[in-house]
Amino acid sequence: IMSGKGGKVGGKGGKVGGKGGKVGDKKKRPPQSRSVKAGLQFPVGRIHRHLKFRVTRNGRVGANAAVYMAAICEYLCAEVLELAGNASRDMRMKRITPRHLQLAIRGDEELDSLIKATIAGGGVIPHIHKSLVSKGSKAKRRKH
Repeated sequence: IMSGKGGKVGGKGGKVGGKGGKVGDKKKRPPQSRSVKAGLQFPVGRIHRHLKFRVTRNGRVGANAAVYMAAICEYLCAEVLELAGNASRDMRMKRITPRHLQLAIRGDEELDSLIKATIAGGGVIPHIHKSLVSKGSKAKRRKH
């Protein structure tokens, strides 16, 4: 019995066992990006590179971390863009402006708690305090 290297008892090199067929039988598929494999629009490879650059543990980041983060970023982006698109459609405009982004983010309770940043050109949210709103019946009595 041969032990170690050299013996043809299965493994990768020999013709013993396996599925048979020639080595170059299959057509080589073109390389597929990790974004395509994950079914995402956001760049998984680029996010992985930036994660490795920012991490302290010698740039060691799991492969799934980048996919997960890309999916989260894509979901948040889609959510904000959908709400901003609705706001722009309400104003009968075809283009999303910073004002629409502001209205979308501040109008949604969860996004408002997540995004604390000031949006340049976003304006303010329309709000009138209850104490400043005059009631119709009291205003009429004061006139008489």
